[in-house]
Amino acid sequence: MGSVESAKKDANGGLLEKNPTVVFVLGGPGSGKGTQCANIVENFGFTHLSAGDLLRAEIKSGSENGTMIQNMIKEGKIVPSEVTIKLLQKAMQENGNDKFLIDGFPRNEENRAAFEKVTGIEPAFVLYFDCPEEEMERRLLSRNQGREDDNIETIRKRFKVFLESSLPVINYYDAKGKVRKIDAARPVEEVFETVKGIFAPKTEKAE
Repeated sequence: MGSVESAKKDANGGLLEKNPTVVFVLGGPGSGKGTQCANIVENFGFTHLSAGDLLRAEIKSGSENGTMIQNMIKEGKIVPSEVTIKLLQKAMQENGNDKFLIDGFPRNEENRAAFEKVTGIEPAFVLYFDCPEEEMERRLLSRNQGREDDNIETIRKRFKVFLESSLPVINYYDAKGKVRKIDAARPVEEVFETVKGIFAPKTEKAE
């Protein structure tokens, strides 16, 4: 009587009663994934979680955990996967929704393995915004948001880091047939048409 169900919950560390739908969103700097995430939230009822935003919010909160994260970043160290995953896990538990876009994570293969191990969740699929380096550079340089890291050298470095660390993650999920690759060099509206085609059938089936 329901013992299998409760056993499954316990194995999951009591993460969430309902098995959430998780979509990883990956794309290099300037690939336009932030804009598309906002569109998906608005049209398909997902909750958008950004690993970077959660880390920044934790630092701002002044908690012990936040101070530790801040010190690691100051020293140029990489924040351990578990720390980021616990923040994502907490955000999912507190949110109450069961459909999440996780943006900018997993950044590397170690993140990916740790996420599945800690949460017991495998993503439904990975949304990969594929954009040529020249187009990303053009977008970032014309963005003029006053981000000091938007100069040509830094942009190239960020792009290289993205490729080196994220491609193994994309290849891993691709081998499982879970990557939805999107040509992100096109105008925003066209890109969203493709995105809609990916999410719409899934949403209908879920109803």
